[in-house]
Amino acid sequence: MGPRDSRKGLVIVYTGDGKGKTSAALGGIIRALGHGFRVKIFQFIKTASRSGEQKTLQNLGVQVEALGKGFTWKSKDIEEDINLAKKGWKEASEDILSGYFDLIVLDELNYVLQYGFLKCEDVLSVLRKKPENLHLIITGRGAPQELVDFADLVTEMKTIKHPYASKGLKAQKGIEY
Repeated sequence: MGPRDSRKGLVIVYTGDGKGKTSAALGGIIRALGHGFRVKIFQFIKTASRSGEQKTLQNLGVQVEALGKGFTWKSKDIEEDINLAKKGWKEASEDILSGYFDLIVLDELNYVLQYGFLKCEDVLSVLRKKPENLHLIITGRGAPQELVDFADLVTEMKTIKHPYASKGLKAQKGIEY
């Protein structure tokens, strides 16, 4: 029995202000690879920085599309950010509808929805047409209610304590990137 047999593809959303959304998605990728799934990840905010996660995923044969140019709230050219998001969504849409992949992760997609770079209805229109056996994992703070309502599984990460807020510590290599 192959990875595509008798599977109902789920739409999974990891959202909230706590750490762990991308980490949870990466855990899903590891599980999927263990079962021979064809996997791709689109990172809507991150750059091709060769972060620990990007290096490892590429070493495992996962296609990683880093579509952004970093933390958008610090951007000096929002129009470029919007164009990158639209271009990335066009590519992601094609892969979602292609029927080739078993799992696609749309990392940080919620941010570009929250910022209005993409319209939630445009995203949902593609998700409604996804192949039946395709799993999708969508991450990022501020998932729109329409996406939450559409999804099969939604987990909200909640911060109890974080070293940046409580101690002013910067992001730690190997932990946050």
